[in-house]
Amino acid sequence: MKEKLKKNITEALEKWGVSDVSFSVEATNDETHGEYATNVAMVSAKILKTNPKALASELVSELSENLPKEIEKVEVAGPGFINFFLKREYFSDTVSHILKEGEHYGRSVALKGQKVMVEYTDPNPFKEFHIGHLMSNTIGESIARLYEVQGAEVKRACYQGDVGLHVAKAIWGMQSVPERDENPLNSLSPEAQAQYLGHAYQLGSAAYEGGEKDAIEEINRKVYDRSDSEINKLYDWGRKVSLAYFDGQYKKLGTKFDFNFFESEMAKPGLEIVRKFLGRLFQESDGAIVFHAEKHNPKLHTRVYITSQGLPTYEAKELALHVAKARKYPADASIVITANEQDGVFAVGLEAFRQIDKEHASRVKHVSHGMLRLPTGKMSSRTGGVITADELIFSIVSKLKEKFSESERKADEVTLESVSIGAIKYSILRQSIGSDIIFDLEKSVSLEGDSGPYLQYAAVRAHSILEKAKAEGVRGSLTSTGNVEVRLPHEWQTRSFERLLSHFPEVVERAGAEFAPQYISTYLIEIAASFNNFYAQEKIVDKDDPHSPYKLALTKAFRTVMENGLWILGIKVPERM
Repeated sequence: MKEKLKKNITEALEKWGVSDVSFSVEATNDETHGEYATNVAMVSAKILKTNPKALASELVSELSENLPKEIEKVEVAGPGFINFFLKREYFSDTVSHILKEGEHYGRSVALKGQKVMVEYTDPNPFKEFHIGHLMSNTIGESIARLYEVQGAEVKRACYQGDVGLHVAKAIWGMQSVPERDENPLNSLSPEAQAQYLGHAYQLGSAAYEGGEKDAIEEINRKVYDRSDSEINKLYDWGRKVSLAYFDGQYKKLGTKFDFNFFESEMAKPGLEIVRKFLGRLFQESDGAIVFHAEKHNPKLHTRVYITSQGLPTYEAKELALHVAKARKYPADASIVITANEQDGVFAVGLEAFRQIDKEHASRVKHVSHGMLRLPTGKMSSRTGGVITADELIFSIVSKLKEKFSESERKADEVTLESVSIGAIKYSILRQSIGSDIIFDLEKSVSLEGDSGPYLQYAAVRAHSILEKAKAEGVRGSLTSTGNVEVRLPHEWQTRSFERLLSHFPEVVERAGAEFAPQYISTYLIEIAASFNNFYAQEKIVDKDDPHSPYKLALTKAFRTVMENGLWILGIKVPERM
């Protein structure tokens, strides 16, 4: 409907010789002002040098001759806004469309033919999967799905740091832990093996700061050239169990990567790229090779690409990664999700890549997010204060068990895990991506509103109502029975509910265009609250009520929209709660 109105307004302006006007058509917050409003008169009045309100009146007259059939009336409001009111039939037609489209409702073909790669999560083997990875995974998966619902072909990629100083620190720690023999370790669960590696990494980090720097850097060199059989054995085992552990985490979170890239694979080509451009782009400095990014952009700084030991840094390997990704999947857009603490590193790296391959660099978009923090502050794996994903999920499951016990609800372990992950994902996606998030455990599991479990419960409630209707032989219909008009006792509440249902595709479009899943989160909270009000006002399943079939159609439409919206957020809907 927004596009129809924009088209009509543009055509009306063109008749007056006005073109290229930037105006908006937005859904109103107050339905007494209609369903949509535009500021076109106030914007165009400056060009035409006339009074906005008078221009709005003229535009209304012009538009009234060729309005979409769904428009009931058009009014001028305030200083020159134009409000559009939709006919009652539009909303029942929307419900019909939702039921017909099902899981496809809200999808579009806006990006059909586009190829997109989204890289996210990027955990490092030899370290545990922590709350920072939860943040990246949740945001990256939602952005990938926003591209998919707009018709793009999407490939998911994960870049994992399986070489580097952190690996050397972990191996030093493994050499220092008595139970490092792999046979008893192989009998442990993937989570326990990851904990062992995390402990080894903590030991190595402390040792690096406490006098073992040279020894650990020597391990790092041997990892790269694979010159030590004992180190190779520890490395191969640690990498293998780490990747198996990560796969378990991805499955739990609902992510499946199409491509896995590794730093170890990028080391050699990264060195080759830097050396190829040595003297032209990269310069020698104190035995190392650096990139003076500030020469190309004064806001940037110098970074090392090859160390004085001849090893490639993360930045050098990142150059090779850009090339490898483009070869593996020539995408129209390559999206990279990282924490904002890497903004400086990524900006320098992208500038270096731009100097090497401007065309491919133009397709890369960096989306940075804030940090997920607990009330005690930022967690750091180096200090041993890391909060793992499993620990956070376990804490939420424990809290949910308490809540369910108090309310006499029952849930199995699978449901509890699904709801706990929903709580985390919603807490991350309820606000703008770039902001830090203080994770509030109590609020995250609230069933009263503004939480993932609240949304999941609303969807489950709708499903329960539909199951009850099925058992009682009451079927949903877009018309009431007995030739009764579709007018329910609480018509105002029904219209508000239907109105929100019709806005879902527009919300999805905006969320995708702005890399802003929070619009989906906000919308779902609004529509869940509207449904709960509808549920409180209306007896939905009633064989003797001629309006019951239409109420059930609304309930099914709501369930569809909730499932589609929660899917975009990566949140599963349990069968029962």
